[in-house]
Amino acid sequence: MLLDSNVIIYASNPKNIHLREYLGKYEKVLCVSTISKLEVLGYHKLKLNEKQYFEKFFAEIIVLPIDNSIIDKAILLRQQKNISVGDSIIAATAIIANISLLTHNEVDFKAIKKLEILPIKNLL
Repeated sequence: MLLDSNVIIYASNPKNIHLREYLGKYEKVLCVSTISKLEVLGYHKLKLNEKQYFEKFFAEIIVLPIDNSIIDKAILLRQQKNISVGDSIIAATAIIANISLLTHNEVDFKAIKKLEILPIKNLL
């Protein structure tokens, strides 16, 4: 299961206990795209404690690299849909790896065929 960047951020909030419990059940099959690492850790207003939390998170989870097949698929997605670079890489990663995408922004991905979307709205 691929985590969208927003899921990583939501899960960092202790208030989102249902999401954290859900992720705990699947921790052995969770992974993220390298672009999510960039999006989360690259946020310019990240506080030191948040940075430390996210660095530990990314050190403990499988981070899928962005290779040429993912870039090629992301290019096609951007040509076909109105989708951001980050979202196109995340969607392409899930499609190429043949795994579902856990996200809070299902609207951003709903028009992409061959992408299984798992919404988290019921977990927040």
